[in-house]
Amino acid sequence: MLMPSDYQSIRAGFDKNPARSCSLLKEAYTDPRWHEVDVKHVLGKSWQWVCHVEKVRSKGQYITVDIAGQPIIVVRDRQETLRAFYNVCKHRAHELLKGEGTTGGIVCPYHAWTYQLDGQLSKAPHTENLEDFRVSDVCLDKVQVEEFCGFVYVNLDPFADSLASQSGDLENEIRHWAPDIDQLTFGHRLTYNIKSNWKNVVDNFLECYHCPVAHKDFCQLVDMDTYRVTTHGIYSSHMADAGNSPNSAYDVSSATVKTHAVWWLWPNTCLMRYPGRSSMIVMNIIPVAHDRTFEIYDFYLETPDADAMEKEAIRYIDEVLQVEDIALVESVQRGMNTPAFTQGRIVHDPLGSGKSEHAVHHFHGLVLDAYAGVQS
Repeated sequence: MLMPSDYQSIRAGFDKNPARSCSLLKEAYTDPRWHEVDVKHVLGKSWQWVCHVEKVRSKGQYITVDIAGQPIIVVRDRQETLRAFYNVCKHRAHELLKGEGTTGGIVCPYHAWTYQLDGQLSKAPHTENLEDFRVSDVCLDKVQVEEFCGFVYVNLDPFADSLASQSGDLENEIRHWAPDIDQLTFGHRLTYNIKSNWKNVVDNFLECYHCPVAHKDFCQLVDMDTYRVTTHGIYSSHMADAGNSPNSAYDVSSATVKTHAVWWLWPNTCLMRYPGRSSMIVMNIIPVAHDRTFEIYDFYLETPDADAMEKEAIRYIDEVLQVEDIALVESVQRGMNTPAFTQGRIVHDPLGSGKSEHAVHHFHGLVLDAYAGVQS
């Protein structure tokens, strides 16, 4: 159990000015107690990505997910309202639905208690002789749910402000670069089990200081001279033009989208638009343990089948870029488990280039704010 002194000491070395700041202390990445805080007070109180809206666009469509270790149902009800509930029967706590699909009602597979799509209990077999029991008094526990920029998010915190209100100008920014985002369709999924703390994975994503050293192909795919990173509230924007010459990543000579546009949304969702056709890649970073992360890459395309350029992009990400990045973050995790490292300096470029770590510093500030909130 963490003590009040732990919450004070974890801020050591951090300064609001990135030019004077160190990174998070290694304990935030290596101590299982901080992982527990991350799950309960970071993931459990933030907007978490679920799926593209196409999964729950029609009446009765549902999808089940685990959010911060909690089982959740997202469903479109008969009035076309999007709803989310804990995936737990109010009778004996059995799981209600699995996977995804379409249903006219939610029927518990244990004792057939049946709920309407708005969560209201409509049928409970053999309860007519119970005293002080009315079917109409029982409803599934609700969870906040929101459609945002073509995707569905949930928040386990019933008092959290909406994602739209928290995220400022993010929706306008995304829709400027991806106006057809609502109409994209799922094309492909990649998954990875990473031997590293989830915050190391986010740190690595938020800076391209390492790109010229570790990602030679990527530095040909995009024009690094145009790479700019801007931080805002609970997100950061990472923008670059596509490279103008042949590259060793994948051929973009016929690309209709010529901008590398990336957004990180607090705390663990990354939206990416690579050069090619219109598309959006969602990277969802899921903490599993203090030293384990599960990562999902979902590709949303103009058509369910990837074209030749997209297949090459997927191959490049899976076989080259991810191999490089996973090796980096796993090495960092190993290094943090030695006495040779406590924390490092943030490298800051006031012009906001991709080779600056100011977005990492921004993320660390949000982490520390969340930790401080536990004690407030």
